[in-house]
Amino acid sequence: MMCRSPATSRIRAKMLYATSKDRLRHELDGVHYEIQATDPTEMELDVLKERAY
Repeated sequence: MMCRSPATSRIRAKMLYATSKDRLRHELDGVHYEIQATDPTEMELDVLKERAY
């Protein structure tokens, strides 16, 4: 599961996102990794591979 929450987001939006994401993750079976990103460069394939291992 890959999540992106921009660093420039307001606190209320970040809190709503975090609680919604947590609930969704618990509902899904088979999620083995959770990768959080604050900007698009953190979602590049090289970074994802590095974080997954």
